[in-house]
Amino acid sequence: MNAPLLETVNLKKYFKTSKGNLHAVDNINLQVAEGSTLGIVGESGCGKSTLGRTILRLTEPTEGQILFEGNDICKLSKKGLKDLRKSIQIIFQDPFSSLDPRKCVLDLIAEPLLVNKKEYSKSDVYAKAYDLMDTVGLAERLAYSYPHELDGGRRQRIGIARALSLEPKFIVCDEPVSALDVSIQAQILNLLMDLQEEMGLTYLFITHNLSAVKHISDEIAVLYLGQCVEKAPTAELFRSPQHPYTKALLSAVLKPNLNERGRLRNVIHGEVTSPIDPVPGCRFAARCPYRTEKCMTADVMLRDVGAGHQVACVLAEN
Repeated sequence: MNAPLLETVNLKKYFKTSKGNLHAVDNINLQVAEGSTLGIVGESGCGKSTLGRTILRLTEPTEGQILFEGNDICKLSKKGLKDLRKSIQIIFQDPFSSLDPRKCVLDLIAEPLLVNKKEYSKSDVYAKAYDLMDTVGLAERLAYSYPHELDGGRRQRIGIARALSLEPKFIVCDEPVSALDVSIQAQILNLLMDLQEEMGLTYLFITHNLSAVKHISDEIAVLYLGQCVEKAPTAELFRSPQHPYTKALLSAVLKPNLNERGRLRNVIHGEVTSPIDPVPGCRFAARCPYRTEKCMTADVMLRDVGAGHQVACVLAEN
């Protein structure tokens, strides 16, 4: 595996509420190898998007380190952070709300270049914008169209072109296909994979779609209430999930096979633990059929179970 381009060390993000601190991201330790894709999965509210935004410092971390190329970006000055933006970018979940409705396609793609690449002439900027349109599969005839005139797939291609415009090394893909039709999802996923191969890009791919993350990711981390409960290479995770929460997630995936109609599913029962000042212990314990006294009294840390597979569960300790 290549050296990690990005690494988080005990990363935390808490939000103050009237009832206490909401632990949105809690002690996350991840490594993303250069040229690879790390998938982040979990149900809504588990902290996936907050993790991505905190890594980019769109949301300031409460505690911990974010290492990009070995440098802690939490210590960067305002100018240093602006320079970093050229190397790390984001593709947003909703392609429509992330685009200025007053700008046409060409202006939207040219905007990051005009703001950041002062050495470029205006003609060079717009020539590059046309090249980016071609790279992401947008026809030249759409150059002067506006976002409301386009479908979701084309809008997302604009978002991808904007992210690519500054030639970044690392891109956070924050549920980039969840707002799209299934057929368009496949096109966007294949585009992202082709771009990664051509440009050597590194992705953090955030999604709740397990089929999508299986298709694009080299490694997957499963989040539950702000904590990473399992992490493994993609094939290993789907072949042999270890955490009860991961097993329940994978059993919910629909399979295009009529013989699977009677397949038993791992249904999760019980109430979700409050993420506001949670007590020590496994946060999934209240909903886990295998919980023990140890699960309820002490935090369970990730441990290596072989084949690059890590899991935070007392079952893995036996």
